[in-house]
Amino acid sequence: MTTVTQTLSLAGDRPVFVCDFSPPRGADLSTVAQAKDIGADFLCVAYSPGKSVRVDSTVIAHLLARGGDAKPPPFGERKPPPSGGGIAGQGVIFNLACRDMNRLAIQNHLLGAQLLGLENVVVLQGDGFTEKEREAVKGVNDYQPAELIRDIQRLNRGEDFRGGKLRAPTAFCVGAVVDFSKGLDEEARRAARKVESGADFFLSQTFWDVVVAGRFHDTYQRQTGSPFPKPIFYGLPVPAKDGILFGQPPEWVRRDLEQGRPGADIAEELLRAFLAEGLRAIYLVPPILRSGRRDYGAARDVLAPFKG
Repeated sequence: MTTVTQTLSLAGDRPVFVCDFSPPRGADLSTVAQAKDIGADFLCVAYSPGKSVRVDSTVIAHLLARGGDAKPPPFGERKPPPSGGGIAGQGVIFNLACRDMNRLAIQNHLLGAQLLGLENVVVLQGDGFTEKEREAVKGVNDYQPAELIRDIQRLNRGEDFRGGKLRAPTAFCVGAVVDFSKGLDEEARRAARKVESGADFFLSQTFWDVVVAGRFHDTYQRQTGSPFPKPIFYGLPVPAKDGILFGQPPEWVRRDLEQGRPGADIAEELLRAFLAEGLRAIYLVPPILRSGRRDYGAARDVLAPFKG
């Protein structure tokens, strides 16, 4: 399989797309079948989105890497992923949150993911539990994201968090998250810590105004004295009239949706604005409908004009 950074290095001037993908709420592969039509370079499998009980992100990423085939090969035979990538030629990324496992459990989890042939991981903190939620579940948060990124790079050198030697090193391409809505000064400082810890690439949370990306880069350079050194996949939302709108969408987006304009058409307009500003690594987030269903068809419609 191909890592995110390898794909970026080979892409030249063409845009590279990562598409957000939610694991199912049960042992149901119908959403996995929907992935084949999206047409992204990578499918990024979320970790327990909405803090809900979902199939583990590594399991779904593994199934996608095997082309959506849930049947294991005969005992003793290893079935490698398709040479062109996973389902319909799309690579996979899995998300991993610091919130729910301690250091030992997370590193065990990562070794299992590597054994399954997964190479791309995005580290995130995970949304905190509310007071009401803490009556039923507790957060662990043994790691902060920058610490986990550092320790994954140690795994890549063949060493666990205690300094013990592994029989074989891992080979993860490690992603991190940046959120332009949290205040650019603080977010630039967080991003610098993640870069120092060894992050290979970044995904940004979705945003609506393309100029925000430039402001983040300016803030980072002012703080560190250097340009941002790692690639960022810029978060592009696909809105829907009956979907959840994250952040503060412009009034024209709300108006166009109310007037019946397809969300995919709006997202394509936003995408062309991103590309015109030189943002050629895109993290596409399909609509999350009020029912909880994802509209991957809308993501396919956004990407269709940019294939090839």
